Amino acid sequence: MGNRTVLISGAGVAGPTLAYWLARHGFHPTLVERAGALRSSGSPVDVRGPAVAVAERMGIMGALRDAATDVSDLIFVDRAGKRVGRIDMRAFQGAGGRVEVEIPRGDLASILFEASRASAEILFGDSIVALTQDEGGVDVTFERGPCRRFDLVIGADGLHSAVRRIAFGPERELAEHMGMYVATCPLPGSNENPREVVMYNEPGMAVAIHPSRGRALAFFMVRSPELASFDSNDVEGNKRFLADALASAGWRVPDILRRVASSDELYFDSVSRVRVPRWSNGRIALLGDAASCVSLFGDGSSMAIAGAYTLAEALAAAPNDHRAAFARYEAEHRKLVDPKQRNATTAASLLMPSTRWGIAARNLATRLWPLGAAASWLQRRFSSEGVSRASEGARPSAS
Repeated sequence: MGNRTVLISGAGVAGPTLAYWLARHGFHPTLVERAGALRSSGSPVDVRGPAVAVAERMGIMGALRDAATDVSDLIFVDRAGKRVGRIDMRAFQGAGGRVEVEIPRGDLASILFEASRASAEILFGDSIVALTQDEGGVDVTFERGPCRRFDLVIGADGLHSAVRRIAFGPERELAEHMGMYVATCPLPGSNENPREVVMYNEPGMAVAIHPSRGRALAFFMVRSPELASFDSNDVEGNKRFLADALASAGWRVPDILRRVASSDELYFDSVSRVRVPRWSNGRIALLGDAASCVSLFGDGSSMAIAGAYTLAEALAAAPNDHRAAFARYEAEHRKLVDPKQRNATTAASLLMPSTRWGIAARNLATRLWPLGAAASWLQRRFSSEGVSRASEGARPSAS
């Protein structure tokens, strides 16, 4: 019979994509999601590179394009709001620009979920609290539902993965804080240019307004050592951190912070790099940010989609040998994610230079050089993958 029943923890981007492809290969996937419904918020993310081909095979590229943002420019401003630099985001798209899309993360997750919902059993409002495996399967204890047994369990539950913590080790040993925190918050009623992301910098911080679709989104990035008692769910504490870190900021930041203070939709988290020595432990494996979080610039969603497809193909090729399938998936997908992880810190310096000189140098480069030369310089500086992969350049988006 093979390993046909598969429990997937997490109904974000990776989980529904994996469920879709597993079902088409004759598996019986079950999705469990801690939240009571799909999350509608989140920064715009990109569907690009290998993820485009996967989305096309799923027949969802039309829906993704319909939900895509119209952003074409990243504008840098000073304290007074004067424009001091500009990047044409299309210069980073290369040949893939005709089909690659930027889309609000909530819309991407919703489209993927709708594509997969008929193929999987869905368990909302529940989570995994214990896993016990043997040679024949995995016994799963849920927080609310009855215990059940599955052939395989996949943790696609993000940076703070419960599956990774239970089966691979504590987060503090596998997730490296990269000296930054990011936050996003919707700005209802803002009337922004739909084609421009506007960003303001001080050394070690960045605040941007992204027009998104339907409502603008505030984006924050702050350099900071790891907070001793950090809790991504401590909304009021995280609001205080932002207010303190940005207290001296100019531009529109004071008004944005006032709106954040009254909002109940703040997303706040550490910028972290997850490094797990092996992505599988017996019949349990990790996918997406749970396995290899890169946190910045929208790459996480594309890597999650590509990884889900690779994992499904590997399991389909060896349905009776999960160890061989997991090894093949990891070997292939690490070729994509390892360079992203290596470049994450360097890429952050484009959006958030650590000194005033760095801010001035970046702004000068975007103003004085011809478009092609500026794009080439930025690509060489902020991607060790070279010009062929620099089309996956930075945007103020979270995975």
